[in-house]
Amino acid sequence: MFDAMPRRDGGSWNAIISASSRAGHPAEAFSLFADMNSLGIRPKDVTLASVLACCAECLDLRGAQQLHGLIAKRDFQSNVILGTALVDVYGKCLSLTDVRRAFDDILQPNDVSWNIIIRRYRLAGMGDMALHMFFMMVRAGVRPLVYTVAHAMLACRDNCALKEGKCIHSFVLRRGYDHHIHARSSVVDMYAKCGDIDAAQRLFNLAPKKDVVMSTSVVSGLAACGRIADAKMVFDGMEQHNLVSWNAMLTGYVKSMDLTGALDLFQQMRHETKELDVVTLASVLNACTGLLDLGKGEELHALALKCGLFSCPFFRNALVRLYSKCGCLRTAKRLLLFEMGSERDRYAWNSIISGYERHSMSEDALHALREMQSEAKPSQSTFSSALAACANIFLLKHGKQIHAYMIRNRYDIDDILRSALVDMYSKCRLFDYSTRIFELGSSDDVILWNSMIFACAYHSKGDYGLGLLDEMRKQGVRPDSVTFLGALVSCICEGHVGLGRSYFTLMIDEYSIVPRIEHYECMIELLGKHGYMVELEDFVDHMPFEPTTAMWLRIFDCCREYGNRKLGQRAAQRINDSKPLTPVIFVESAPVYECSDCDDAEPMSFC
Repeated sequence: MFDAMPRRDGGSWNAIISASSRAGHPAEAFSLFADMNSLGIRPKDVTLASVLACCAECLDLRGAQQLHGLIAKRDFQSNVILGTALVDVYGKCLSLTDVRRAFDDILQPNDVSWNIIIRRYRLAGMGDMALHMFFMMVRAGVRPLVYTVAHAMLACRDNCALKEGKCIHSFVLRRGYDHHIHARSSVVDMYAKCGDIDAAQRLFNLAPKKDVVMSTSVVSGLAACGRIADAKMVFDGMEQHNLVSWNAMLTGYVKSMDLTGALDLFQQMRHETKELDVVTLASVLNACTGLLDLGKGEELHALALKCGLFSCPFFRNALVRLYSKCGCLRTAKRLLLFEMGSERDRYAWNSIISGYERHSMSEDALHALREMQSEAKPSQSTFSSALAACANIFLLKHGKQIHAYMIRNRYDIDDILRSALVDMYSKCRLFDYSTRIFELGSSDDVILWNSMIFACAYHSKGDYGLGLLDEMRKQGVRPDSVTFLGALVSCICEGHVGLGRSYFTLMIDEYSIVPRIEHYECMIELLGKHGYMVELEDFVDHMPFEPTTAMWLRIFDCCREYGNRKLGQRAAQRINDSKPLTPVIFVESAPVYECSDCDDAEPMSFC
């Protein structure tokens, strides 16, 4: 109809340009505007606003600047609609200097103008400026829109600005915005993301109507704080679940190490909805990694390929970590080198280096480190795994080179690296180096203390290690099960039977640590090696489980050496019940190993 018109005035041009803009055809609107301008027809403000909207849609900063010049030339500067449109297009193009200049040119900005500039600052990642403009708006006496309040709250959330968020919350209550669901949701979300989860939950409970956004914010906040039971209660009470709420619960389960709960929730999710994304799969994959559930991880791998999510580097990194930790290192290497290609980063390299070290493939770990250095900068985590690999195969030279490299390149040698260095130098028989690394500074990291205590035990300096245990307790560092294992090993080396028994009791009574099988093995070795046979028999009688065959063999040898017939015969019976290749019988003077295939029996020999 426009093309068939014999005469076209400004009204018809304005109409067709506005129609093209609203219909989502910015190129056609630009072309029509150029034709109109070439004919010398003066555009109206609504036409210019339509063309500016096209610039915003296409992110055409140069076109917006040209239109800005035309607006100034045609004396449209006082037009609040055009000024607001300029603020919007500059904000979308991330030209934030032009945003502020255009806004300041508006003589009397209205509530929409303020809303636009606050929103654009927030979306550009400048939450501090968004808050500054919000408080300027309030001081100017302009009543904010509900969405303006919501954007200000989101800016507080993004900047973790709890103090400013509380001020805006007070403003919301005074001005009656709390009746609007968007304002209430943004307030709850701000408290949840800024760490004041109790306030968020209290406001959530008081809300007369709870939409999915508000519920999801509370679920996310509770899950992030490790309050999984509370998060699950809110989650189960939601009328409907969106993908964000499912992901928040899955992430919360993984962070709180309830990995089985994460897998169960994923099964529930698959029954209720087919919607998922890469965050969903990566969270469940991390749960599989923690549980070493390779089969479920391979199912997720296949699901990602089916859903078209496999190409995401975040998910591929999680896959490399899964296969590396589960020992499928060929698959992990194929993913790293051939599937990821140029997208592989140091996190993927760290996973495979750690996998090699974990599965006693130390040479491969060091080779992977050399490959990594040609394309990515190693992190502290990389060197921690590499130093552990050096310790495993006593490669002192390589360990020293890694240490020197870190010093030359000014890496921050944190407690984790200090622990790895102490362990490496200790196993490579340089105890003095271990001591110097340990004494570089004070630390409350229990792993570092444990490494040094074990280093002392390895080098027959158990008394020094036991002194370290007393010192760490004085400094308020809480020992763990590994600490007490090192203490028991030190007591074995030094013959401190009574002290070892007291540490075993201390571990249970004062620190509520459940002894592991290694602690019981150490106690059997401590009592048996030093001839405390009565105490050994009493200890065995009060063990909460039946000693293993390896334990009975050690008890058998100690009874033979120190002449405890009753316990020795009992040990022999338990060993023979386990059907060893060579049955044993107990003789006080020496152990006799009797072969079932012949009648010969030789002391201290096998038939």
